[in-house]
Order: sequence, then C-alpha cells, then structure tokens
Amino acid sequence: MSRFGMYVKFTAKPGQRDALVNILLEGEASMQSVKECELYIVNVSDTEPDTIWVTEMWANPEAHEASLAQEETKASIERAMPLIAGVEAVKVRPVGGKGV
Repeated sequence: MSRFGMYVKFTAKPGQRDALVNILLEGEASMQSVKECELYIVNVSDTEPDTIWVTEMWANPEAHEASLAQEETKASIERAMPLIAGVEAVKVRPVGGKGV
C-alpha cells in the first residue's frame, strides 16, 4: 500500500481560529497512539488570521478512514463544525523526501 497524505485548509469563522486550533491539537494528541498516523501538523498563517493548515501523512488511506470512525474523532469534528467557515482538502501520495 502507498502512503496517504492530505493538506487541509480550514477557514475559521472570524475570531474563532484559536478555539479551532485547540480542537485540532486535541486531535493530534489522540493520534499519538495511532501508529499508522505518521505525521499530523497544525499550522497557522501569519498573513491570514482565520486560516489553519493541517498536514497529515498516513501509512495508507484505510488508516486515515479508520481514524475518522473513532468516537473521539467524531466528537472533535462535532465540536469544531460551528467554528468552521470553510474547508478545502487536497489528497496527496507522499513518494519520498526527508521525514518520509
């Protein structure tokens, strides 16, 4: 199986970026025990005050899908939804480089 990656751009509702970041970081904490989650980084933009980027790399697409079925993940998504104005996701297939 090939690795699976995503770049996800979240646009928070005005003034809600930090609250959304906190929820996403809670998600990162839960991913620590998931061996197939190889990378999960939450980034903020210095030039776009409502923008958050999440960079993910998984052992395979199935592991990513399985993570979305976890009760803790579902609860985080439910808490985050009212804070989100928009989401854009780009799925990628990591093929090499430092850290891969």
